Amino acid sequence: DVTMVTQRILIASVVAIGLALAIPAGFAGAANSGGGSSSSGGSSSSSSGNSSSAASMYKKASAKVDAGKYDDAIEILDDIVDDNPKNADAWNLLGYSHRKLGEYDDALEYYEKALKLKPNHVGANEYLGELYLEMKDLPKAEERLAVLAKACNGCEEQKELEEKIADFKANNG
Repeated sequence: DVTMVTQRILIASVVAIGLALAIPAGFAGAANSGGGSSSSGGSSSSSSGNSSSAASMYKKASAKVDAGKYDDAIEILDDIVDDNPKNADAWNLLGYSHRKLGEYDDALEYYEKALKLKPNHVGANEYLGELYLEMKDLPKAEERLAVLAKACNGCEEQKELEEKIADFKANNG
């Protein structure tokens, strides 16, 4: 479950890095001028000269999540969002890590940050729906499912949340 989502996120990151490398050097420099740091100029994935470093950090964080080492992942993800606060994938994984640690208020905050940046982020919508189920808030979980149905129409994240909602209803109805 987590591994498959992590793989999809990694693929999306690799695609974003490939696109970033295809941007002419002058354009990439102009996008970063006025920032002060050398992090991305605002995309949800790194697109600056630091892209391989950011991708490497994200890959490390994903591996920590896959291994259940959520505290270690959080440390890395905090650094990523400090450098690029518009990285919806990192906010999503932060939310996931905090949720797995039972820190629901933090998880909710981070999922909301991811969705503010990217409202149709399928991972954040699925995981936020799962958080709502853990918080016993079925209507809000169903709202996330409706967003997924529009955003991806039958994707794996939608199917996962549908199954978890069905299980919730069977066990709490």
